[in-house]
Amino acid sequence: MSTAIKEMDKVELVNLERLAYILKSLSVAESETLEILLDKEAFRSIDQSLEELKKGDRIPIDEW
Repeated sequence: MSTAIKEMDKVELVNLERLAYILKSLSVAESETLEILLDKEAFRSIDQSLEELKKGDRIPIDEW
């Protein structure tokens, strides 16, 4: 195995360890936010809602 490939493996391992550490340290709210950001359907729904809000397309709370 070449030195470059060995070094690449080390870099990937370090990044995965760092990612695991970061994920473990997330609060409940941060974890839930991450879940939404990774859920394409939920993210699209939020994005659509924000666009509708910008256009003024709102539903009064008593009709909601």
